[in-house]
Amino acid sequence: MSQQTPAQPSCAPPMLTVVVPTYKEAESVAELARRVSLALEGIDWELIFVDDDSPDGTPERVRELARQDPRIRLIQRIGRRGLSSACIEGMLATSAPFLAVMDGDLQHDETLLPRMLQTIETENLDIVIGSRYVEGGGVGEWNAKRHSMSRLATRIGQYLIHAELQDPMSGFFMVRAEVLRSCVRRLSGVGFKILLDIFSAAEPPLRFRELPFTFRQREAGSSKLEQAVLWEYLLMLAQKVIGPVIPVRFIAFSLIGGLGVFVHMAVLWPVLNLFGTGAFLLGQSAATLVAMTSNFFLNNLLTYRDMRLRGKQLLWGWFTFVMACSVGALANVGIADYLFNQSHSGWFFSALAGILVGAVWNYAVTAVYTWKRPRST
Repeated sequence: MSQQTPAQPSCAPPMLTVVVPTYKEAESVAELARRVSLALEGIDWELIFVDDDSPDGTPERVRELARQDPRIRLIQRIGRRGLSSACIEGMLATSAPFLAVMDGDLQHDETLLPRMLQTIETENLDIVIGSRYVEGGGVGEWNAKRHSMSRLATRIGQYLIHAELQDPMSGFFMVRAEVLRSCVRRLSGVGFKILLDIFSAAEPPLRFRELPFTFRQREAGSSKLEQAVLWEYLLMLAQKVIGPVIPVRFIAFSLIGGLGVFVHMAVLWPVLNLFGTGAFLLGQSAATLVAMTSNFFLNNLLTYRDMRLRGKQLLWGWFTFVMACSVGALANVGIADYLFNQSHSGWFFSALAGILVGAVWNYAVTAVYTWKRPRST
């Protein structure tokens, strides 16, 4: 039996895929799609929105757009959240040879996309970046605090990637698909700065060029990144230094645990000064509870920000956290008391040993017990 020739597609495959990670951008996606369509007239393109299960109807808005224009696609992620990982999933979900990443809040200049495509092709580059910090670019109406934080993060980023890249914190760029696929398994996928992640993971160093653009003011909705971007950035840097073997949540949990050590000692020290070393067991117990409580709230705010507990869930979460960590707390107090009284290690090292014993148990149990699944925020 002769094989039939497969039917030819009704439209040309995309030359360029624009990936837009979204969360609560229902008011912006239609306008962004309209602007991208106008900017890329004459170019075979597709637009992939990667949405982290927005509760404001963003996925439904994108589906409406996709029914009107088959070049628009939606990836709706359930149980996963994060800008960098969303970008990675979107870039791997297409056959286009060129991949662009831009925000869904209309702050990036979509009219630069054709020039980016022409530049990356004609100059045989690996990646082209929309830059706020080269001549002709700008940050718009940023306040002084945001501008100074961005410049500091930029200097740290330049040191990390060892490249003369003026805007390593940019979220607006275009990369060859083959370059992305060659380094994707080395990406941390952490935080918001996927460009920095790609540069630090690429081997050999990337051939790049920066094109100027001016960062626009947000037209709808509100920013979700301001309070978390620095923390996520530091976690990504830690992941790059330590490597992919240790989960990034454990890194965050450990950093907060380190702060908990100071909280613990800050409670224990005045107890011993007021009541003497005979009150060590009482002081260690009280310090453990206070440090555990502070660790819970910090982890809820930062480590598990995508699963953050609120309202009644917050109180219940604190209770379950304490219950789940009770075994670790008992081991903490028991071992610290034993070392203090039997080995005469001194109160500081006895307390520290107790903290370390409980740390691994606390992380392992609460990771699957207290914070169970991403919640809409």
